[in-house]
Amino acid sequence: MGPDVPLLNDYKQDFFLKRFPQTVLGGPRFKLGYCAPPYIYINQIILFLIPWVLGGIGTLLYQLDILKDYYTAALSGGLMLFVAFAIQMTSLYARKKSVTIERMLSPDTLMDEDEYESSGCADAETIKFIIPGKKYMVNTVFHSVLAGVICGLGTWYLLPNRITLLYSNIGGTVMIFIFGWVTVCIGEYSLIINTATETATFQTLDTYEFTALMRPLYIIFFIAVDLAHRFTVNLPVLEQINQILHILFVFLPILWALGTLPPPDALFLWGMEQVLEFGLGGSPMSSHLRLIVMFLVSAATAIASYFIPSTVGVVLFMTGFGFLLSLNLSVIGHSVLEGKIIQRTPAKSKTLRNSSKKQFGWQECLFYFILLVLALIESSLLHFFAGFSTFAQTSPQTIVSYILMVLFIVTWLLREIQSVYVFGIFQNPFYTKDTRSVTIFLEKQTRLGKVGVVRRILLTLVSPFAMIAFLSLDSSLQVLHSVSVCIGFTRAFRMVWQNTENALLEMVVVSLMQLFILSKDLWWNRSLDTGIRLLLVGIIRDRLLQLITKLQFAVSVLLTSWTEKKQRRKSTTTLITLNIVFFPVVMFFIVLSTLLSSPLLPLFTLPVFLVGFPRPVQSWPGPVGATACICPDTVYYEQMVPSLSAALGSAMAAGSLGVLLPGSHYLCRFQDRLIWVLVLERGYTYCCINIKGLELQETSCHTVEARRVDEVFEAAFEQEEYAKALPLNEHFGNILTPCTVLPVRLYSDAKSVLTGIIDSNENLQEFKGDLIKVLVWILVRYCYKRTKTLKEFDESEYNGVPSLIRQPELNNSPFPQVPSDTDSLNLETPGEWSDNDFFDDESMTKNENGKLKVLPSTSLPIPGSVESQSIDGNSTETISEDKLYKAVALGLPAVDKGKQKEVTHLPLLEFSCSHSQLLSIPEEWRSSCLPKSRINEIKQLFPEDWYQFVLSQLESLHPKENLSDILEEIAKDEILKDLYIHAVMSCYFSFFGVDNMVPSPSHIFRAYNSGIPWSLGLDWLTEKPELFQQALKAFSLPNAELGLAMRVSTSLSTCTSLESTVPRYAFKLMLDKASLGPIEDFRDLAGYLEEYEHDWYIGLVSDEEWQEAVMQEKPYLFSLGHDPNMGVYTGRVLTLQELLVQVGKLNAEAVRGQWANLSWELLYATNDDEERYSIQAHPVLLRNLTVQAADPPLGYPVYSSPPLHVPLI
Repeated sequence: MGPDVPLLNDYKQDFFLKRFPQTVLGGPRFKLGYCAPPYIYINQIILFLIPWVLGGIGTLLYQLDILKDYYTAALSGGLMLFVAFAIQMTSLYARKKSVTIERMLSPDTLMDEDEYESSGCADAETIKFIIPGKKYMVNTVFHSVLAGVICGLGTWYLLPNRITLLYSNIGGTVMIFIFGWVTVCIGEYSLIINTATETATFQTLDTYEFTALMRPLYIIFFIAVDLAHRFTVNLPVLEQINQILHILFVFLPILWALGTLPPPDALFLWGMEQVLEFGLGGSPMSSHLRLIVMFLVSAATAIASYFIPSTVGVVLFMTGFGFLLSLNLSVIGHSVLEGKIIQRTPAKSKTLRNSSKKQFGWQECLFYFILLVLALIESSLLHFFAGFSTFAQTSPQTIVSYILMVLFIVTWLLREIQSVYVFGIFQNPFYTKDTRSVTIFLEKQTRLGKVGVVRRILLTLVSPFAMIAFLSLDSSLQVLHSVSVCIGFTRAFRMVWQNTENALLEMVVVSLMQLFILSKDLWWNRSLDTGIRLLLVGIIRDRLLQLITKLQFAVSVLLTSWTEKKQRRKSTTTLITLNIVFFPVVMFFIVLSTLLSSPLLPLFTLPVFLVGFPRPVQSWPGPVGATACICPDTVYYEQMVPSLSAALGSAMAAGSLGVLLPGSHYLCRFQDRLIWVLVLERGYTYCCINIKGLELQETSCHTVEARRVDEVFEAAFEQEEYAKALPLNEHFGNILTPCTVLPVRLYSDAKSVLTGIIDSNENLQEFKGDLIKVLVWILVRYCYKRTKTLKEFDESEYNGVPSLIRQPELNNSPFPQVPSDTDSLNLETPGEWSDNDFFDDESMTKNENGKLKVLPSTSLPIPGSVESQSIDGNSTETISEDKLYKAVALGLPAVDKGKQKEVTHLPLLEFSCSHSQLLSIPEEWRSSCLPKSRINEIKQLFPEDWYQFVLSQLESLHPKENLSDILEEIAKDEILKDLYIHAVMSCYFSFFGVDNMVPSPSHIFRAYNSGIPWSLGLDWLTEKPELFQQALKAFSLPNAELGLAMRVSTSLSTCTSLESTVPRYAFKLMLDKASLGPIEDFRDLAGYLEEYEHDWYIGLVSDEEWQEAVMQEKPYLFSLGHDPNMGVYTGRVLTLQELLVQVGKLNAEAVRGQWANLSWELLYATNDDEERYSIQAHPVLLRNLTVQAADPPLGYPVYSSPPLHVPLI
């Protein structure tokens, strides 16, 4: 897209031009987009001016000395209350009277909110259009009462005599009176007539009609200050504030229209965050509930300290609670609760026990307890025994301040050398240049790692105790404490632990000012105690940092609008000129947004700057991590989050990521993955973060910005020679500043084109032989494990109790013989087809010639089955399913004691080895789909030597002293071998047909994807597991055999996946042989197959098992794909290993500003065009990536974690 793509399309422009005047005036709709009757406009004007008229009546009576000012306010408020109730009742009547017609088609919401059908000035439809009414009856009452209060107090607030007393200027009085009543009318109209859509929108939906309260609440605040000035002692400061607010009252409609003032919910959360952080020494919290609870507890602590009579008690109280409130109390409480649950139910809480140990254990508890005791002892002793004196050159507090200065300089230097850039500009000479190998990087980073440990000790253990000494020796705590002392020192004692780095900086600054400003008459020394000085320095530090980052963001937006050719619009020159001409205004907006701690909003991300409304640090109203655009790529981020969070914790503790503040944003990059990290909360030895994963399927805009991210990181980490030539950060203007690289355990993704491998005739020929070998390997191991599982279950579950499934005695029963062979289905001539043969479940035995003979199966009565007698000679048959007994090693049902019956044994094969039953193939698999003419031919394809080798390898699965001898006897059993020949070759011909042709690449690809063309042999293969499953279901298993059913079902699922597993293993084997060279012997081949089974998942990316394998952290994953555009087959390999992830710090104000514009553009201007200008690629601002990282529904990250509590110790 070009740079001159429209900011708003034509349709949205018309919509915006209708909505914005309505927002400015508080709700009246004077621009409708169509010709409306005149009474529509007249009615709205009358309703708009009603408060002014009612207030004017009271004002006139006051000016004529008929009523006192408070009676005037009561009269105007009462009249407004009556009118408000009348308006609401009229709206309610109109809504009940009108008939709503539901249309089948979805209407255009943007047009239908304006258009309506009316037949008169006061008909129901007109009233509904002008006065929509309230959703809830409680709001109808509450808003009406509030409207009366505002009108009465507004009349009192804008009395001309009162304004004249403030300014002594008639002209100013007239202007404030007129425009002040315009402000009141706007607020009243939005409250009781029609609520306008606010430009300052925080919540996506206004469920409880809070938006209507926004403007009235600000009016009440201004009036409250005036009332405080009226009824309190004459304070010059309060009078000056009242004068300023009267002037600002006139400009409230402009501030509302520009979206500078926050809505009530955002104001509430932002206000608590600011007070908690700067007034009480806390930190912004990771959730709204945690914020409210922590605010109340912290405020109660500050209030309680005021009522403690002893100064030592105050110091102990502040020290103890400052330490405790800085800890991650929610995790500690959760761990204690889990510990109690574990003690009650130890057998069922193994997983719970492991998770709690990882988060919080007794070691941490003991560590925190020792620190608390030492802090209390230090503060009490220093406060009680050390003498108090003013801050002088030789006082104890001065000596401690020198120690603090040294600690600050040392920790600051140690932090800077941990990152790749110093100050984000100069290349760090101590940082390892070679980041291509994890091993080499970690070896070279050992020295910096040791430096990080030293810094961590100084910052975690030494600095807090030094600062406690500084505070305990302060003379302000010597006298009886005041409100300012309680607030200032409560904050200071908590900041020591909550944010040690910032607290150290603040105390150093205060100490320096006390050293250089020795005059006691100066306001700084005379009127302020040390606690309040630290509070002011903390606010100045935060606002100064915001000002620097906002200026950097504004300059980047301004310069890149010209330097980046793709961002240069026709209006760019004009906008740059206006910014230069109105530079004082631009600076005023930047400073104002800094003072309010609100985002600097670049309108449509152009150099047109507005002041966004203040909002919490996390910027979005919903719970963190509650929503994300889930897709198949989500699993890759979910897998890497535990390892990444641990690596981030180590880097944060070492100082590699710079100053750690709530609201900081970081961007991590690895291959095609982009990870967005937001710091939500900071405390003593912990940090709470949110990790988001951005989409992997890159769009054009995403690709442009991702390429720039790679360039920024490459310039910092990978271009060693270039860095030596120019040791500066060439991408300094970018909002991304590289910090460090972290070793993270994740999947590397390698994609390759298989041309020359999958289409090689030699490889395809070998594929056929490999397929047979894989079939032999899988079937032998499956049958052995299956029999072993059933035997172990039978021995372990019953312990001497007669088993329901019992092995029959071998070779003790005579079996009738049938002279003809009916074991296979002849596919050559239709005359030889037989339903009885195809669905035959008859067993086979060996005759004198060594060939297989069919033995008739005998049905066994199953308890609870329905028996029917059929006369066939003198035989009686029980019509019931006997498949279960055949599937589980041909057992018989148990017989109750004392009720012995004649037992009829099932037909069994007469194996030459009595132990061959261990590897016997289930009877459902023994029938064959091969034509008789091919039976001898298939024996030549069967790899007997490989079969013998596979049998010999079973010893490793179940080592015993005599197992090798048993396996040798089994290997000599010809009947067992014939069974495997029939089963293996039947599967083989099910894949490739009876013609035994060389498979094509497309055929292999279809087989890999379980898309083998239909054949009768394929039906034979797929129906066997179903028959087995139906037989299992037919037998009513008791509860004691539930474990058997689960294990048999697991084996069944393995067998069911045989159709896709075998071709996938064989294809992977072919690929490895083509890539790594031929296989020398059977032992290497078995090693490959063992590795496939244990360390690989070979399947499709779209499989659910693929995502499960990723979450289970299978070492390797392989997938075969096809690119229809290029006509090539592709391979994809995921390898789990520890690799280096690049991490950079983002300009937090740039992110907040772009998110503020996104919120305004989508929620107010409804500009959801996918090709809009503000979502186009911007290599410097990373605009597209920033939009993606926003919370849904405005953004679309594919993964968003819940708040993660990362330990920093």
